[in-house]
Amino acid sequence: MQLQGEIKLKRKMKKFSKVALPTVISLFLFSSVASAHVSVLPNTSTTGAWETYTVKVPVEKEVPTTKLTIKAPSGVEIMSYQPVPGWNYTADKDTSGKVKSFTFEATGEGILPGQFQQFTFVAKNPDKASQIAWDAFQYYKDGSIVEWTGDESAKTPHSITDIVAGTSTDDHHEDQAASEDTKPEATKTTDVTTPNTVQSNTLPLVLSIVSVLLSLVALVRSFCKK
Repeated sequence: MQLQGEIKLKRKMKKFSKVALPTVISLFLFSSVASAHVSVLPNTSTTGAWETYTVKVPVEKEVPTTKLTIKAPSGVEIMSYQPVPGWNYTADKDTSGKVKSFTFEATGEGILPGQFQQFTFVAKNPDKASQIAWDAFQYYKDGSIVEWTGDESAKTPHSITDIVAGTSTDDHHEDQAASEDTKPEATKTTDVTTPNTVQSNTLPLVLSIVSVLLSLVALVRSFCKK
């Protein structure tokens, strides 16, 4: 009886490994791909606010990223940026002087494989509640370009920020931006490691881990019943 029990257990474990391992691997691969997109944070801001946005640029290829261009969404006014050592900033403006797009270009080797870089800028949000899409163009050293301009279901989606109606408690955004706007361009800096950035960066990983654990529990229960 004991021998038969051990044989049954080994068979169950063998079946479990065949199903569980591919599940775990696929879930972690999905998590890795999902977190590798060019993203703009925070994901939510308020109408009319002067918001500090951070662009996170990971490298998905085996060659460095040397340039990034961001198109300003309709109704968004790009006001200032944080200088990044080893990168030049340029802006394409319309006839009224408003920024249509802006570019960070490496003066050195750029962002190497396995690394990421963050770029920070200040912008004034639209006055009406809406969703704004950040179309981004990532240039690699080999001449290839990844256009992050698709919707949420695309392989290369653009980052989206929900602009919601603000309250009186959000007035400090305008006061802070007004204070920053009086400083010389080179001194307008912000801390890129904000709570919103940390929370948004870790959330996909936490959700992926929870999904893996739930899948494993379900698989164990199903095999134990057999």
